[in-house]
Amino acid sequence: MDELDRYDALGLADLVRRRETTPTELLDRAIARTEAVNGKINAVVLKHYDLARAQIAAGLPSGPFSGVPFLVKDLGAAMAGTVITQGSRAFADDVSEADATVTRRAKAAGLVIFGKTATPEFGLTTTTESALWGATRNPWNLDRIAGGSSGGSAAAVAARIVPMAHASDGGGSIRVPAACCGLFGLKPSRGRVPYGPGEGIGWNGLSTQHAVTLSVRDSAALLDALAGPDVGDSVVPPQPDGSFLDAAGRAPGKLRIALIEAAASGAPVHPDVKAGLADVVKLCESLGHQVEVATLTLDVAALGVGMGASMGADIARKLDLRARALGRPLKDGEIEPITARIAANGRQVTGRAYADARRAFDVAGAQYGALLENFDLILSPTLAEPPGALKRMSLDLEIGDYMRAIAAFTPYTALHNQIGVPAMSVPLVWNAEGLPLGMMFAAPFGREDLLISLAAQLETARPWIERLPPTLAG
Repeated sequence: MDELDRYDALGLADLVRRRETTPTELLDRAIARTEAVNGKINAVVLKHYDLARAQIAAGLPSGPFSGVPFLVKDLGAAMAGTVITQGSRAFADDVSEADATVTRRAKAAGLVIFGKTATPEFGLTTTTESALWGATRNPWNLDRIAGGSSGGSAAAVAARIVPMAHASDGGGSIRVPAACCGLFGLKPSRGRVPYGPGEGIGWNGLSTQHAVTLSVRDSAALLDALAGPDVGDSVVPPQPDGSFLDAAGRAPGKLRIALIEAAASGAPVHPDVKAGLADVVKLCESLGHQVEVATLTLDVAALGVGMGASMGADIARKLDLRARALGRPLKDGEIEPITARIAANGRQVTGRAYADARRAFDVAGAQYGALLENFDLILSPTLAEPPGALKRMSLDLEIGDYMRAIAAFTPYTALHNQIGVPAMSVPLVWNAEGLPLGMMFAAPFGREDLLISLAAQLETARPWIERLPPTLAG
């Protein structure tokens, strides 16, 4: 470990601007850290060191992160001329023809992309384990999961390979690994960060993308760089007053926060999570906010069916298009068992079922909106349990075991994908075992600025960037 482990991305960029370091020195340091720790955590699965050096040699734009090393998730962030596997053996040699919009915007912000991070196959589970790449481990405890599906990015940031990394979220995949790895993770509103021209919004509107970060201000500044509609986008959230980075420097005022401890599904909540939530309530109250217990009644069954239809139809389409591109059916063993089951179910989804899914999401959105007529934000745990052991939610399980494990671990996060609102996991609590426990705040559609203002206030009151994973010491 060294002094730069306590710098965020904006801090590193400032060192570059003041010529106290260079982009090449920062890249060399990030590569050295990757080579030193990646054997333990298995976070970086595709290395593009030469491309990063070429990016620097060609001249970097003077963006907010100019010269800062960056990693993109191996899903949703195509980079021209490189393989994007999506965590799948069926795509192990799939080379991208062009940069995705998020990749282009990251480069325009001055970020130096030197690799891709692990994801489970197509992001279909809340642990980062795949038949293609193996298991990504949590830097806080190598026997525990790093979360998913952006677990590779979260493990890399927690291990201080980089201060922030690209991530995406279709049911919690930014917030879950952020919670598991002690990071800040903001899922933006639907449509805030585009996937690219003609790509639409993944999983029937469920999926979006952004990053996991060490600091709140990095998340805000990166959102400024990545956000904005792409050609043909039809869902465009309202713009805040000023920039998102401005919001990180602005006090949120006195907020009325709805507290929801119980999961709508009835999933049990671990005692450590309950204690952590109570602690965060006291923290919020000490900052002048009003926290009141509230309830949100949802049709959990309809939402579950709608999510299954949305994901299944999307995965079936993806696999069928891949088979067409290869000119042959996909072979046994190229797709993991749970993925194959989800795709098979997806091929049975009717137009009516897809419309029913959208209707279920819209009804839930109205119920959520009604609650927020009386509150500014909603507070709940990010997860119902601390990060658990490997293999419990992997894609080689029986479908029933997989679904039960997912439901028990993460009953809170998918709602915000279903209705399209922003939500964030904030690393405010660690349990007696030294494992991070994220707490989640959610806002009305388009109000990432309000979340960022509160997060910055919480970060000042209880800083977390100084906490370093003990596994990196040996």
